[in-house]
Amino acid sequence: MIRFCKSTWVLIFLLSGVASAQADAPVVTWPKGWEVEAVPQDDAKPGVSRQRAVKVDQGGTPVMVMELTMTQVESGHQVNLEGVLLEMRKSVQKDFFQGGYQSVCNKIHPATLSRLSGLETTCTITQNGRHVLSQTLVAAVDADKAYVLSYAGQAEAYKASEDEIAAARNSLKL
Repeated sequence: MIRFCKSTWVLIFLLSGVASAQADAPVVTWPKGWEVEAVPQDDAKPGVSRQRAVKVDQGGTPVMVMELTMTQVESGHQVNLEGVLLEMRKSVQKDFFQGGYQSVCNKIHPATLSRLSGLETTCTITQNGRHVLSQTLVAAVDADKAYVLSYAGQAEAYKASEDEIAAARNSLKL
């Protein structure tokens, strides 16, 4: 129900050329109690690093997912961060629409990701008029790396996890 894959791959595609050098992965302190999942490296996508953590309820059902993606950017390539975030947002909305949901996203606005200035948008996903999910996309670019932090969850879990999300965002070392 919570989707990251397509929006993450949209970012990778839009960044065009990916540098072949492997860089140090960013460091994030995941919230206590969240399950850190191993995300296999895709040999077809060198220079891409993904990290993910999932919050589960007492029954073991995932209620929140947070993922950090880092993509190496070719030297001299200018990333249109707003364009990337717009495409990611469209992809998220399309995916939810195809699943029978409606979504409304707020205006893309300035945000910070670790020490970097970036952009952010949050989508509210409803079904039959009832708020069921929220998803936030935050993107930033450094000299040779692009980062996306995406987190999503069931409406109640998303609201209840705001402090944990803020702590994880504040812990980022990019």
